[in-house]
Amino acid sequence: MDAPTTLPDSWDEAADVVVVGLGAAGFAASVTAHELGDDVLILEKAPEGEEGGNTRVAGQGYLNTSNPESAEAYLTALCGPYKVPEVMIRTWSEEMCRNNDWLASLGADPQEHQHQPVGIEFPELPGSDCVHKFHDGPTYGYSLTWKRFESLVKERPIRILYETPGKGLIQNGGTGEIVGVRAIRDGKTIAVKARKAVVLTCGGFENNQEMIRDYLPDLPYCYTSGSPYNEGDGVSMALAVGADLWHMNNYAGPTMAFKAEEIATTFSMQAFHFSKELPGGAIAVGPDGKRFTDEKYKNRHGKVPLHGTWKKMPTPCPMHMIFDHAHMTAAPLWDATPRHGWTQIIEKYEWSADNSAELEKGWIKSADTVEGLAELIGLDGAALADTVARWNAGCDAGADPEYGRSLMLNPIAEAPYYAIEMSPSMLNTQGGPRRNENAQIVRPGGAPIPRLYSAGELGSIYSYLYQGTGNIGECLAFGRIAGRNAAAEQAWDGN
Repeated sequence: MDAPTTLPDSWDEAADVVVVGLGAAGFAASVTAHELGDDVLILEKAPEGEEGGNTRVAGQGYLNTSNPESAEAYLTALCGPYKVPEVMIRTWSEEMCRNNDWLASLGADPQEHQHQPVGIEFPELPGSDCVHKFHDGPTYGYSLTWKRFESLVKERPIRILYETPGKGLIQNGGTGEIVGVRAIRDGKTIAVKARKAVVLTCGGFENNQEMIRDYLPDLPYCYTSGSPYNEGDGVSMALAVGADLWHMNNYAGPTMAFKAEEIATTFSMQAFHFSKELPGGAIAVGPDGKRFTDEKYKNRHGKVPLHGTWKKMPTPCPMHMIFDHAHMTAAPLWDATPRHGWTQIIEKYEWSADNSAELEKGWIKSADTVEGLAELIGLDGAALADTVARWNAGCDAGADPEYGRSLMLNPIAEAPYYAIEMSPSMLNTQGGPRRNENAQIVRPGGAPIPRLYSAGELGSIYSYLYQGTGNIGECLAFGRIAGRNAAAEQAWDGN
């Protein structure tokens, strides 16, 4: 890939506004710019049918706040000690209140997704009464809101190039302006002219293990439940032209999930879902063979209370789920019913009803004794046996003395015994290039990089705690801001 300031001899594609990535943010930016009269081109990394980023496989709700004052108080509280500039909070607060009206103006049909107080992630924080979740249409269904967003793009003459990831920005070395994008199509580099501006809406880095190790503390690895196409391309592109970064250590996670090498994204085990009560015993242990958390605790997008504050849930790697034959034979370990997540909605893996296929694949390990199981998975047999004995004693007494777990207090009692390795999992990262209130990507010090904008999870406003449906709501809000300001630029080439 050429240096950013190396201008191409010719352009393969051109548009007024070039949007990199087609999810909720790409939808909002592209439709907004088009409605203002611009020719818009979207570069999408995924093949047709797998586009949509995390928006496609999320819970299909989006946030529309009820009033700016409460919204400002709530976001300020969510950020806590990880301060965000007041002008950004104010911009978010005002624009998030307009999501429903804007969608309705395009022909969508906003309907309440959850009735308060359900769905308020942190009801104890000031301003939480502003939280209202919506989806499109009178019927709720997985991917339905995304399908509406996508249809609003496709019913307009907005061009989409699938399987064409943006990989580098093209910068005028004299002015610093971003004048285009280098993308990959059919294995070849193409140059895409942006006469007015480029908008990066290509998501986070949740499927880039190198960036995870560099930016996310205490995670030697982590796997996504969202789009596998989010590999940090926008972070790399923006860094190469001098962008500042923010919120790189924040993400929606971790949770515990199973990752098979041959499957792109993770499987969440039913035993560790807060709402499930299943027969048999199941616990999670770390590399020392000991438990480390309440496995059934309803975490708040990976955050758990610790010493009066909120911290990321501990995930000592490698982790294993340990369970008995009663649990193994009760139900599939993984529920394939579509709720949200790439594995359910796109991959559609068929997990066997009795878990036998996964045992045969080697995903699940089995032994007649706890000590024998420990040897199979590389743990100390005496330590694991002691952990299981302590767990069983707590079940017999009706209480978990170590972590206060109150759900599924079933002993691990029926041989044979089983283990499946668990990994940290996340939905998305929040970090990326820093943006300002105009959705411009900025340099260290705050100066905007001319003609470069962003929206969505790539450099999200969320610095600490996260409110469910907030990312899609932010995608819509800052997508509109980016689209408006990109369209207001004067074309640099005079055309």
